[in-house]
Amino acid sequence: MIPLEVRWLHNPEAQTGFVGAALSSAIWRWYRDGDRWAAEKVIQVEPREVAGWPFPVPGLITDLVVSMDDRFLYFSDWLHGDLRQYDISDPAHPKLTGQVWLGGVLGQPSPGGRKLDAGPQMLQLSMDGRRLYVTNSLYSTWDNQFYPGMKSWMLKLDCDPNGGMTLDERFFVDFSPARGHEIHLPGGDCTTEIFT
Repeated sequence: MIPLEVRWLHNPEAQTGFVGAALSSAIWRWYRDGDRWAAEKVIQVEPREVAGWPFPVPGLITDLVVSMDDRFLYFSDWLHGDLRQYDISDPAHPKLTGQVWLGGVLGQPSPGGRKLDAGPQMLQLSMDGRRLYVTNSLYSTWDNQFYPGMKSWMLKLDCDPNGGMTLDERFFVDFSPARGHEIHLPGGDCTTEIFT
């Protein structure tokens, strides 16, 4: 499974959250069930056949964030190359509300026609839920193995408060030859423990 990221809902009364399992490409929800904790799989990204790969390629979920109002869950499929938005108003039944292709091994075209190395990886969402930032470097050893010669970037997506995402084609940060990874916004973001 290889769980990489854990996110509680922000509501202090909520007794539920989500974890992304990288290799199995699944999102699990944990929750309080009476006097015990339970977990259930709520999203599955199916592996895809890709020429030259000896096995079906998993999505490889590498990061996830939850909006401050606990309405949307975002996660990145680093190998497939898509970034997803789910409505989690009902945490037990997430509904896909947005999907944007940003590189990856599946060869899906990215918005604006820009060639993007690697796939979406680390995410950060503004506190108002309107701006989602994404970088593409996971771990240099894996970067080099799966995306030789990778050029690192940061992109911004505009998030509709009613659901959906669009790539801001005017925002592109080229980090090459460095590898962009973690993102934090001045004054706070949706994973910051101190909110202003």
